[in-house]
Order: sequence, then C-alpha cells, then structure tokens
Amino acid sequence: FLGSRKDNETTPTDRLSLYRIDSPIKDKLETLLALLHNLKPGLTLIFCNQRESVDRVRQFLTDRGIIAEAFHGGMEQADRERALCKFRNHSSYICISTDLAARGLDIPEVKYIVHYHLPVDFESFTHRNGRTARMHAEGEAFIILGPTEQMPEYATEATDFRIDPKADFLQTPPMATFHFAAGKKEKISKGDIVGFLTQKGKLAADEIGLIEIKDHYSYVAVTRDKAHETLTRLKNEKIKGKKVKISFGY
Repeated sequence: FLGSRKDNETTPTDRLSLYRIDSPIKDKLETLLALLHNLKPGLTLIFCNQRESVDRVRQFLTDRGIIAEAFHGGMEQADRERALCKFRNHSSYICISTDLAARGLDIPEVKYIVHYHLPVDFESFTHRNGRTARMHAEGEAFIILGPTEQMPEYATEATDFRIDPKADFLQTPPMATFHFAAGKKEKISKGDIVGFLTQKGKLAADEIGLIEIKDHYSYVAVTRDKAHETLTRLKNEKIKGKKVKISFGY
C-alpha cells in the first residue's frame, strides 16, 4: 500500500504497520473502545465515512470520560480550527474525522490511524494512512471490519491485531487549552502570552505548550494539572494593559 500524496511524500510499508480487527457485531463502537485501551498514548486519527458517524463516535467516547475531538465539514470553521489545535497541542489524543482530514492538514506526530469505516477506495485509504509515518517516523493503521464486510484487495496483507481485554493504556492528555479573546489584530504576540503566563500565571516556561494566534483569538496549551489554578490567577489580570477574556477552549 505504497501510495503517493500531493505533498510528494509517500507512506512506505517499512514505516507503516497495517492491522485488521474483527468486530463481532455490526456496531463497531465497543471494538473501537477496546482498541483504544490497547494503544499506548499517541495522536490517533479515527476515520468515519459520514458526519453523523463522527458525532456518534465522539459522543460515545465522551460519555465514557475520554477526551476526543470531532472534525467534519458540517462544523463551523472556528470549531474545526479549535478541534485541530487541541489535537496538535496534545489537549486531546483522539480526533474523529471524515476524509476531510485525510489531506492537506498540518498535523504532525500522528501515531495511529483507525479506519472505523472502510475507505471508499484505494486513494482514500492511501491519503488517510498518509497522515502518519511522516518524516521518517513510524505509524500504525487499523482496519475495523464488521461481520459482513470484506477486507479490500489493497489491504489483504494486514496482520490480525489481538485485543488484550485487560489492557488499559488510555491516559488523560497532558495539556489543556486556553482560549484568549485577542489575536493578531489586537497586536498580541506569542512573546506577550508567554510573558503573561509566566509572570501573572506563575507558570514555568516548560508548562506552556503550543501557542496558535489567529486574527482575533489565540489558543494556548498549558499543563493540564496547572490549568484551573492558572486560570483563577489570571481572572483579573491584564495583558499589554488590556483586559482579555480567557477561558478553557472547549
């Protein structure tokens, strides 16, 4: 399943391991949950074929206390940006998406691809898998098959993945995301935000993660275990002499 991508990279078989998992029933949610418990922490992209399925899978995981983001064309642009930001900055290890996330997005360090639904064709399969095993990194892709589904010809070399029912590698992501209601147009820079968080929020530099500044708002990753107390400290503080609303980036 060597395939080309528009950015002229390839996903070679020696860096991408492909596995199959059989779901005993048509509804694959419990099989997906078992798989996630078997994966060591890493960015995980789960692909569904319909927007409604993306929302359903996300709700299923959320109901079980698992932090997960949704990404599809039915969402507002700002909501899609927030979801990708939280995925990139490790506020969420899991993103469920349609094939909208299969191309052209800047999401480094994706470790796992899960084909919750079978790709519609080989090209879709290739582009989905192209989100991992990038820049000499290794990745793993999993195809979940329902009882009436057949493995596509282009994926018949997949290895059976054995679920360990006792495994529990799921972890709460290490970061949380703050939403600053100010951005480039308000002349807020990354340096301003770092200085504000270290001086007023009492965070160490290594407790601040990825900062993404948009036109009128910014997303900032901070260590999850310091997030609530930091937000409390910042409640009445000003950045560059201005009061800026800061909240969790839900």
